[in-house]
Amino acid sequence: MTSILAIDASSEACSVALWRDGVVDESFEFSPRSHTKRLLPMIDALFNKHEITGAALDAIAFAAGPGSFTGLRICLGVVQGLAFGWRCPVIPISTLQAMALTAQRTLSLGAGESILVALDARMSEVYAGFYQVTSDTVVALSDDAVLTPSLVAATFLASKPAATVHAIGPGWHYPDMPVLNGADARLEWYPHAQDVAVLAASAFAKGNAIDAMSAEPIYLRNTVSWKKRKKKRIVPTEPCRDSE
Repeated sequence: MTSILAIDASSEACSVALWRDGVVDESFEFSPRSHTKRLLPMIDALFNKHEITGAALDAIAFAAGPGSFTGLRICLGVVQGLAFGWRCPVIPISTLQAMALTAQRTLSLGAGESILVALDARMSEVYAGFYQVTSDTVVALSDDAVLTPSLVAATFLASKPAATVHAIGPGWHYPDMPVLNGADARLEWYPHAQDVAVLAASAFAKGNAIDAMSAEPIYLRNTVSWKKRKKKRIVPTEPCRDSE
């Protein structure tokens, strides 16, 4: 029996899921600034429910980003610590692809329909990914990117009729995001570990797991932008808390 633990902490929500030979069980919580406190107890509860230990895992999958800088670092720290202890490989999955698979699953989208996912990247930018539904999964039509909202349409929609595209994710709140045939974007949309697990199971079957030391977050934003962001920060006058 193949067993994969999946973890997501790339947004204000956090979730864990256990995939065992095609059957997946998930624990999901909306818990801003509480990922460090919640992830390990959620994993323990899921393992106790299924009477399994980490030693039985074949791999640990995680939403590698893009997403919250803090959340991605917390998730990677947990994943690497567990993977070292349990001596198993890891499988990084695009957060945006996992969100697209959630859309395919919950909206019952058919083959050929497309999904444009947008997460708020702050600094008046979005993390965006364009995916197409196939018979059994979602595939990337282009690389995930960090863009200003005004460039999303030109980057992804130049050759795709807007009527066939579904808009999901909190990044769609920007006024400059494209209007997709008058359809309302689904803003309240978050990554789910169960979809990370499903994508990871496919990757694992193809031999795409890596060792924990090689795992890295997908930030997308380049070093120049990150340095500019740090320069603009104000030194806090009281102790910092985890922030997403």
